[in-house]
Amino acid sequence: MTTMSRRQFLKVTGTTLVGSSLALMGFAPGDALAEVRQYKLARTVETRNTCTYCSVACGILMYSLGDGAKNAEPNLFHIEGDPDHPVNRGTLCPKGAALVDMIHSESRLKYPEYRAPGSDTWQRLSWDDALDRIARLMKDDRDANFTPTNATGQTVNRWLTTGMLAASATSNETAFLTHKVVRSLGMLAFDNQARV
Repeated sequence: MTTMSRRQFLKVTGTTLVGSSLALMGFAPGDALAEVRQYKLARTVETRNTCTYCSVACGILMYSLGDGAKNAEPNLFHIEGDPDHPVNRGTLCPKGAALVDMIHSESRLKYPEYRAPGSDTWQRLSWDDALDRIARLMKDDRDANFTPTNATGQTVNRWLTTGMLAASATSNETAFLTHKVVRSLGMLAFDNQARV
């Protein structure tokens, strides 16, 4: 049998007295408790994506606020596992569950940057300039180092000075296209993040 202190007795009886008095005056909490709270994701935009952390490629659902108006900035505020995704079926590891923190991080790189040889500063590039630079460097290297035939005269069409590391958090279709593009260029050094 537990003993009740005087302070505990006064708290219980005082709370009971106040509650019953308010109920007699018509302030019953039944209506307030019966009110349905609004679902926090009701007016959001749902976007399906793939987690960026590892090679498991879990499916995620991202929820953002913003009505798509011209001057409205959408705000991503919630991420959860995609229950319809065959890989993770709605579950996420701690890193995947904390993706929203990475997205809002001040140190996250959002634009391509370039540092010239010998320089100590990074300069921001547009996406078009970055892709043009990558394409130009790849073309120059392939033109200089492409091997159409080996020493015995057999056709090999290979390019050994550049390699490709593909992301494993992609769909089968994207992986198939990446493989076809890389092999059509003649690259032999081709690997995937899942094996690294």
